[in-house]
Amino acid sequence: MSIRADIASKPATHYAPSDWHTNNHLLATNAEKLRDGSHDTRQSSHQLRNDTYNRTAWGIHDSTTRLSNRIDDIEKWRETLEKTLADTDEEIARLSRDKDEAERALEAKALPLDVATECVTLRDGRRKIDVVDDEASAQLNKEVDVIEGIKEALQAKVASAFEQLCLLQEARQQLAADLRDKTEAKQIDTYCQDLSIDSPDICLQPNSTRTPKGSVTPQTWQDFSQYNTDRANAEIRSSTHLREAINSTIKQTDNDLEAQRQASEFALRKRIHEMEQAKDEDEWQKKNTEEEIAKQEKNIRDLERAIQDKQNPLMLAMTRLENRTYRPNVELCRDNAQYGLVGEVHEIQDSIKALQKKLQDAHNIRDANEKQLYRIKQDLVLKNNSLDLDNKCMRVREQLTSRPVTQTQKNLGTFRTDREVYTAMNAIQY
Repeated sequence: MSIRADIASKPATHYAPSDWHTNNHLLATNAEKLRDGSHDTRQSSHQLRNDTYNRTAWGIHDSTTRLSNRIDDIEKWRETLEKTLADTDEEIARLSRDKDEAERALEAKALPLDVATECVTLRDGRRKIDVVDDEASAQLNKEVDVIEGIKEALQAKVASAFEQLCLLQEARQQLAADLRDKTEAKQIDTYCQDLSIDSPDICLQPNSTRTPKGSVTPQTWQDFSQYNTDRANAEIRSSTHLREAINSTIKQTDNDLEAQRQASEFALRKRIHEMEQAKDEDEWQKKNTEEEIAKQEKNIRDLERAIQDKQNPLMLAMTRLENRTYRPNVELCRDNAQYGLVGEVHEIQDSIKALQKKLQDAHNIRDANEKQLYRIKQDLVLKNNSLDLDNKCMRVREQLTSRPVTQTQKNLGTFRTDREVYTAMNAIQY
């Protein structure tokens, strides 16, 4: 089939003139609308670019300002923490010095206690009729009690100072840790503040807007540092009061010891002049003390057996508790049996502690009775003349009033000796 015949079989579509004009008008109208839309898009894009640029610029400025304000807040707290830390260090040094002074005062009581104890021991060696509980013995025993009380008071102050030092150290560590954290936070925020859009080490970060685990509110942040400073200041105040109490205790105990020393020496001098004799019931005391020691030893054995009898019930309860920890899934519940077993363990442990405390008390009482028995036996065996013993006590007590000879005193003594020799030689010449 020829091409002409094919064209003749498919006639072309013919349009009316109005369709032609309508099509031309439509093309022109659409073109104008598209150009207007494009113009509006360009204008709005330009405006949006300006708006986003301004918002971004102001956002960066605001963030930088907030970082700067945050750095200022951190720096203020750093200064406060540094000052509080310095005050804490100074208080630790002061309390340490006062604690050392209290320890030296405590060590200084060893000689008076040794002297008083030696005097008591010497007077326990009196014989027969001279064994009396006279005023001198009462004053010497009182002196021992006073010295023991002084040692206990000083030891309590030393222990309190040690505990307070621990609290100060703990507060200091908390302050130091807080200060280190704030120093590191300041470095990080300062680094962030110095960053700019042209910095080479900026990059996109995945999920940067997340809330980090462990984040706190600004109020919590401020309360934490406030608590640390308040705690440190409170410990400093407590330490100051403790140091005042330590100094007061040292002075008071020195005065009490001096007053008791004078009373004891007056009673000894009086006893030297009186020389009254009386017979003591040492044998009866010895017998009763030995019986009490025997009873106490039986009591100790009974207590030890009672403690041993608690071991199997304790192991039973603990084993039951341990085995019940392997119950599966929801069966691992804290039921009445669990509470009962826990209570049983605690009850047995409390019983053991009570028995052990009572056992220790029994040992202490037994030891005290044995010491008393030893003193009674010594009193029966080592009876010496009371006058000689009292005079010896006075000689022993001279250690309490004697002072070590200083280099200046030695030089003065040498100077006086040389001067006396020179005077004697001149007298011989004349």
